[in-house]
Amino acid sequence: MGTLVIAVVVLFVVALFSVQNARAVDVSFFLWSFQASLAMVIFLSVLAGVIVGASVSAFFTVKSKRKKAARVQR
Repeated sequence: MGTLVIAVVVLFVVALFSVQNARAVDVSFFLWSFQASLAMVIFLSVLAGVIVGASVSAFFTVKSKRKKAARVQR
C-alpha cells in the first residue's frame, strides 16, 4: 500500500512539473532529431525509468526466489 501511495505522489509531481514546462524543445537522440513538448519529454523519460526499474527489480526478485527454491530442495 505504501508503494502505491509513493507511486501516485511521484506521478502527481511529475505531471505538475510537466504541465508547468510545456514549451517545445529540440530532442536529439543518435540520428533522430525532432521537436516535442517538454512535458512529453519529461513524462516519457520518467516512464522509461519506471519500466527499467521495474524490470531490474523483477529480475532480481525472480533470481532470489530461484536461489531460495534451490536451497530448499537440497
